[in-house]
Amino acid sequence: MSEKKVVVFIVEGPSDEAALGTIMKEYFSSNEVQFIVVHGDITLKEYVSGDNILNKINEQIEGVKSRYRYSQDDFIKIIHIVDMDGVYIPDTDIIEADVEEIQYYEDHIDAKSTRTIVERNKRKGNILYKLRKTGKVNGIPYRIYFNSCNLEHVLYGELKDYSDEEKQILSDDFADRYDGKVEEFIEFIWTSNMAVQGTYQKTWDFIEKDKNSLNRYTNMHLLFG
Repeated sequence: MSEKKVVVFIVEGPSDEAALGTIMKEYFSSNEVQFIVVHGDITLKEYVSGDNILNKINEQIEGVKSRYRYSQDDFIKIIHIVDMDGVYIPDTDIIEADVEEIQYYEDHIDAKSTRTIVERNKRKGNILYKLRKTGKVNGIPYRIYFNSCNLEHVLYGELKDYSDEEKQILSDDFADRYDGKVEEFIEFIWTSNMAVQGTYQKTWDFIEKDKNSLNRYTNMHLLFG
């Protein structure tokens, strides 16, 4: 039985944990913080659908529970952080182009196959809707927060196709910058133009509109509200 209560963060990649881990552990220092790195976007995994996404999230929690021998009562919060990847933009802004990998811009997406991305966006959008309307996963309070177009865009201010190595360097530098300075990070994330104003639900309503899911927006500031 853990003396401290457990806050679980679900993130896409190791660079996400590297950038945010120290900050979140300092902010939630009265609790135990565990990061689950999914290695990709769980909403886009082939085995995930709107019908089973809550079970898949719970499987991740069960993995942490068994690894660290937590009981169900040890968990107080699940915080899920996702990239938007332009999921809500109009289909007409997905352009067929001679590219190997999908390319994101603040007003459109270039892709080898527009149909593939249209289908991807529809599927991901449905799953995100289910998650943002979900208050709990297996009885544990759950919230999903977004970065648009992705975490690097929000934290570092440039929308580009960073390599894994670049992501790691940037995230390590970012963690160093805010090490022991959680209040400075909160000020950075709250006072910038990228912090979407309003309630949790209102921020999700906003990111679903127009091309907002490609532009530099986040609701991570609500974590510290």
